[in-house]
Amino acid sequence: MRADVMRPDVADVKSTDVVGNSFARVDALAKVQGKALYAGDLSLPRMLYAAVLRSAHPHARIARIDTSRAAGLPGLTAVLTARDVPGRNRFGLIVKDQPVLADDKVRYRGDAVAVVAAETRDLARAALGAIDVEYDVLPAVLDPLDAMQENAELVHQTGNVMMHRRIRKGDVRIGFAEADIVHEATYRTQLVAHCPLEPEAGLAIPTPDGGVEVWASTQNPFYDRAEIAACLGIPEGKVRVKQTVTGGGFGGKLDISVQCHLALLAVRTGRPVRLIYNVEDHIVVSPKRHPMVMTYNMGAKRDGRIVAAEIKIVADTGAYASYGPAVTVRAAIHSAGAYTIPHVLVDSYGVYTNNTPAGAMRGFGVPQVTFGCESHVDTLARKLGLHPVRIRQINALAPGAQTSTGQVLGESVGLWQAIQAVAAASGLWQGQEV
Repeated sequence: MRADVMRPDVADVKSTDVVGNSFARVDALAKVQGKALYAGDLSLPRMLYAAVLRSAHPHARIARIDTSRAAGLPGLTAVLTARDVPGRNRFGLIVKDQPVLADDKVRYRGDAVAVVAAETRDLARAALGAIDVEYDVLPAVLDPLDAMQENAELVHQTGNVMMHRRIRKGDVRIGFAEADIVHEATYRTQLVAHCPLEPEAGLAIPTPDGGVEVWASTQNPFYDRAEIAACLGIPEGKVRVKQTVTGGGFGGKLDISVQCHLALLAVRTGRPVRLIYNVEDHIVVSPKRHPMVMTYNMGAKRDGRIVAAEIKIVADTGAYASYGPAVTVRAAIHSAGAYTIPHVLVDSYGVYTNNTPAGAMRGFGVPQVTFGCESHVDTLARKLGLHPVRIRQINALAPGAQTSTGQVLGESVGLWQAIQAVAAASGLWQGQEV
């Protein structure tokens, strides 16, 4: 295939050349031919293999870590704990609250306590059993509603409510007073794993200037570089991150996974080091979609107009913030749906628990609140004796309408046209007035 077709000059491309036309993906050929190199495919001479010892408890203080038995094992080249992190032992996309290696305590069962490098992968995994850790077990907070209670065990000393975002539009007291029907219900969504075909993986190579080069399956190489440099206590200019062909991300590879552990080991040993998660590692460790508890209270007139919405969202961000602040905000913004509602009150909370961290996943909190909001609107329609399409026609945002955050929409709002097209194409509403 011609290079100019595969990689057209952006300046020469017009929208009319792109919209409605098919283009070959620039990475497709190498993938289907099996020539694409994923992070787990990388191998170098004298390469070491890494493994990570993770917490045995969802919440506990670390009383003692003894690595002496592991250090004496044949074939083990390095065993590192928090005291071996030369720079900042905290990372985070928005809040720097997660340790590279746990120091004071562990906050979920996936917390990294120690990392090792050995001559083979089997030796590295076997060495984890020779690291002795004593824990003082603490009560675990596993439900976000429990975590918000005044006497709840603290996951972080800053408090269990990581973020609270408010939206106020109009006055819901007025709206509910005007309503002919009021309905309240609570909805829950569950934790969801990304499950990419390729698990988290990477390879780190020490450089002569005391820096490191990290090849990783990542969606965020510049963020990775900053966190690696901070962890090592070196300038960012001494860190180079290369994003390998990424076999699935969906937001799950925006967080730090293998990068800092590999960099620490490569610099300490002076040799290339590779780390590949297995499926269990991915399920236990990687950030997930936020589980949410959502309480909706809506008031509507007999003609179907929704006049008030009071919404409370509690998002379980797990042990660390990750993308929790962004998810908490976006859930609030979209919680009232694509509807014109004059009176809206929203309280959205991101809450720490001792569960697996929740982070970025396609939609950033919007799929959860959409489930809550649309379920609630369907129930309102039933209570009012309206068809579910009809109640959406009455309330759908349109040009000139104001969203729950006060944004006045311009001339292009195709919501009702889209609903109408789906209703007609599906055949579910044939013979019914919409």
